[in-house]
Amino acid sequence: MKKSEITKQYLQKVKLINKFNKFYFDKNKSLVSDKVYDDLKKEIMMLESSHIFLSSKNSPSKVVGHRPSKSFKKASHKIPMLSLSNAFSEEDLINFEKKITNFLSKKEGFKILYSAEPKIDGISASLTYKNGHLVRGLSRGDGKEGEDITNNLTTIKDIPKIISSKGFPEEIDIRGEVFIQNSDFEFLKDKFANPRNAASGSLRQKNPEDTKKIPLNFIAYTFGFQKGLEVENQSDYLKKLKEWGFKINPLNKLISGVKDLINNYDEIEKKRADLDFDIDGIVYKVNDFALQKRLGNVANAPRWAIAHKFSSNKAVSQIKDIEIQIGRTGALTPVAKIKPINIGGVQVSNATLHNEDEIIRKDIRIGDTVTVERAGDVIPHILSVDLKKRKRNNLKFIFPEKCPSCGSKTIKEYNLITKKNDAVRRCSSEGYFCEKISVEKLKHFVSKDAFNIDGFGKKIVESFWKLKLVQFPQDIFKLDYNKIENLEGWGKLSVENLKYSINEKKNISLERLIYSLGIRHIGLENAKLLSKYFVSFTNFKNLSKKNNYDELLNIDGIGETQINSVKNFFSIPINLEVLNELEKLLNIKKSKNEEKNGLLKGKSFLVTGKLDGISRAEVKSLIEENSGTTVSSVSKKLNYLITGEKPTKKKIESAKALKIKIIDQDEFLKMLNKTS
Repeated sequence: MKKSEITKQYLQKVKLINKFNKFYFDKNKSLVSDKVYDDLKKEIMMLESSHIFLSSKNSPSKVVGHRPSKSFKKASHKIPMLSLSNAFSEEDLINFEKKITNFLSKKEGFKILYSAEPKIDGISASLTYKNGHLVRGLSRGDGKEGEDITNNLTTIKDIPKIISSKGFPEEIDIRGEVFIQNSDFEFLKDKFANPRNAASGSLRQKNPEDTKKIPLNFIAYTFGFQKGLEVENQSDYLKKLKEWGFKINPLNKLISGVKDLINNYDEIEKKRADLDFDIDGIVYKVNDFALQKRLGNVANAPRWAIAHKFSSNKAVSQIKDIEIQIGRTGALTPVAKIKPINIGGVQVSNATLHNEDEIIRKDIRIGDTVTVERAGDVIPHILSVDLKKRKRNNLKFIFPEKCPSCGSKTIKEYNLITKKNDAVRRCSSEGYFCEKISVEKLKHFVSKDAFNIDGFGKKIVESFWKLKLVQFPQDIFKLDYNKIENLEGWGKLSVENLKYSINEKKNISLERLIYSLGIRHIGLENAKLLSKYFVSFTNFKNLSKKNNYDELLNIDGIGETQINSVKNFFSIPINLEVLNELEKLLNIKKSKNEEKNGLLKGKSFLVTGKLDGISRAEVKSLIEENSGTTVSSVSKKLNYLITGEKPTKKKIESAKALKIKIIDQDEFLKMLNKTS
């Protein structure tokens, strides 16, 4: 790669990480998970170490956090608040210890004592005390300069305002983390995304009286500038903090050796679910202050400390309850209600259990301690159960044999392809007789790829359902707007906007309408195929009258599973009633098929057997390019059966019986004026 390209790539990454920093430190919002952020930071550092010409004043190797907010006065830290290097594996810790011993010129086997301190996921703050009095409190800011949030910090009960203990330093900056306990966050979760955002937002209140209303906590763990501090190591300093009236982390430990660090890490990761505050790793500090001083700092991080981060997509929690959710197709999905836990910066309180078979296979029970995984945007799910922590009264979960919504029998359908019962249990109620299914059907009806009605989202569907304003899809186009205008949260303007949005969507394409009906196994692509085949809504609706569903086999891409779903849909009277009502209320556009006058216009083809040097996909493309059509089975509508090597005997026999012309590859290509 050229030097200019490397520089461009590097600067783009620096710009991106600064964008993340701005949102995280200044706007109290995480745009990405910790893992994505840490990976990006690592990529920037690796580029700098590999290419000496790369440098930026905004690089994470030079900058900590983000510049202070304009909402508060700025003040400099006497000693910068540095960031920490990260470790993610045992190998990282081994390398960390090797660097220390090499720097200190110690022989292999030199014993290093570490203060292992769980890293609380909160907001860093530095408290300046002079002669025992709290005189100033700063946020981290960019590490060199922070926001003066003294008035807000003084509202926190954990922070002593006056310290009269003997031996307290003449001046000291005591540093720690401001956070909110998970139990307290329960009352704030409607306003903030997670406890860290709640703590950050609370500290940025302009009026300290507003901050005072928020249950903030403070845990102390280090110091910056000091004058008169008489301790020689970190563990003794932590003891002093406790004597002076500060809270310290109860899980702090003094540990020697990487193996013991790993064991402690594993133990604490298991305890995370039981803690009332979020932690995202463990910080290891060389305990001896004299060694710390010798080791010093590299760039903006100390050589003598490292943060061992927990996996950003896994956490341990406890199942409080298991609820059954019902989808638009009647599928019963079990959802675990878990003790809220922070996974990758996201507060998680629900985890899918997928289906009944999954619960049985993993033996998941209410009250179990479990490992929860959240990868990317995937819905959190239960990875495993810690059987050692299971209590005797944790009973097996019995999946309901009757629908929790309508009381209908729940069934597992037999799958003709797998020759097994489906893993998913479903409500046997059809049409709109089950309340939960009906609501989900309506949500699907107004969704993005269906009618996509602006201002008519899931919450509006649920609200209007409860008020009996909508029960069926056609009700959306017959709403009582006068009644809506008098509802709480609605006004004349918002009702007019809703009315306009609904009227605008009365013109709809056939494919979107078919998709909006929520027919099982009929997604957007299948809806397109059906609309192209039927052309008009009348033709589609009349399928129920003709009762000839086998004709759908002629649509390439539509199989028996889809055909059975369509047949089942039309067999339910309420669905036909919905179609009739929608036809009266909507302008359903016909599907436009491009008029082409190719060599194969009006002719249909089916391939059986392997062709020479040409794939079936290419044959299909050639046919369609020349205005012909392809079908998926032998029927009266088939004009030509193209045969290759080892054709299906049954198809040839059926074609002969129906007097369908059978041709080989060469004959087909001659029809296109091509030769093989």
